[in-house]
Amino acid sequence: MKIVSEMQATPINRDLVDGVLKESGVTQIERISIREIRAIINRIEKLSGEKFIRMEIGTPGFPTPSIAIEAEKAALDAGVGSLYPEIDGIPVLKNEISRFIKNFLDVDIEPAHCIPTVGSINGAFAAFMVTGRMDAKKDTVLFIDPGFSVHKQLVKMIGLKQERFDVYEFRGDKLKDKLESYLEKGNICSILYSNPNNPSWICFNEEELKTIGDLANKYNVVVAEDLAYFGMDFRKDLSKPGVPPFQATVAKYTNNYILLISASKAFSYAGQRIGMCAISDTLFHSEHKDLLQFYPTASFGHCLVQGTVYATTAGTAHSPQYGLAALLTAVNDGCYDFVGANREYGERAKILKKIFTNNGFKIVYDMDIDVPIADGFYFTVSYPGYTGEKLLMELLYYGISAICLSITGSDRTEGLRACVSLIQRPQFSVLDERLKKFNENHLAENKN
Repeated sequence: MKIVSEMQATPINRDLVDGVLKESGVTQIERISIREIRAIINRIEKLSGEKFIRMEIGTPGFPTPSIAIEAEKAALDAGVGSLYPEIDGIPVLKNEISRFIKNFLDVDIEPAHCIPTVGSINGAFAAFMVTGRMDAKKDTVLFIDPGFSVHKQLVKMIGLKQERFDVYEFRGDKLKDKLESYLEKGNICSILYSNPNNPSWICFNEEELKTIGDLANKYNVVVAEDLAYFGMDFRKDLSKPGVPPFQATVAKYTNNYILLISASKAFSYAGQRIGMCAISDTLFHSEHKDLLQFYPTASFGHCLVQGTVYATTAGTAHSPQYGLAALLTAVNDGCYDFVGANREYGERAKILKKIFTNNGFKIVYDMDIDVPIADGFYFTVSYPGYTGEKLLMELLYYGISAICLSITGSDRTEGLRACVSLIQRPQFSVLDERLKKFNENHLAENKN
């Protein structure tokens, strides 16, 4: 496809961008990781002196709450930096994780089964490692896509197989038959999805979660529920501890679940690499003889915590556990509204989506079954006549970064994922100006 805008002036010099891409060895930009794109943008910014509209990486856009910082400082002053933490976490944090899950999901999990991990990605690794070995006949993870590409990399590293499908066309009543078509083969050990979803921002409703839970029960499959964007369906007020509505969860419909809760976005605590892995009481105490090939016990929970978390990280860092514990205490006591602190993400998304659509773009994942998609941490865009790869390349010349939907397991290869967290409101006018220029330069092509 001939790109008309090659003859048009762009905010970032084309030769400079092409040179950086060549220098980096990139030949297929749609396949490189988020961190690789980030490094490329950093290089272009340094050489060009122009600041990008950064929409490629899902990093928090707000400072870490002072509650956590002060508690972590106090813990370091008290000497925890020289001490190994317990593998399964300090007691006060385990208790507060359990309280948090009760307060905001209305689910009961014993503190003993609430484990701090090195980010929720470490919890996912442990979940895949153990679920993939609990039954020798079940060696495959099913991803309800789109989703976080690193989860698939974990499964490859562990040596498990994987299946996936883009759920967008299988919402509501259609989900059961689609999901069961995979589970009935008998090889699925676990299912993973994110809710709200990265990157599409669809949110499973109670009917869909019940479908997933019922089928997990029927086929004895573990559901790993990725709650990285906890409480960020801003269409509901999920901010009050112990008061409905609650964050929707599959844990209402099955005991075969592991909750992966990130502190990175919900609590702006990404830098200290701490997350939460909460295992249902029933699953934690379950026994699976095939685990004895890899661990000294058949107990699921012992294999995950003492067998896998210990062997991979020996627990998460000591002082951030105190920081997160203090933060969760404030949240659980109703003294800190973490949902309200993040509501700006939704406000930004609402404005930014309008800027894109006013300049010829379309929202790729635009509906949540029969209602418009929520405004949140991510949204997805496309431009008529462009694949995701070509669109990403063109936007680099205009000082705008994103990632291709293709690396998320999406079937919508024409689209890009845009993250709102790093865009400050004074940059909205800059984005609008650049997208207007983009649209003007591509109108002739769009009409052909």
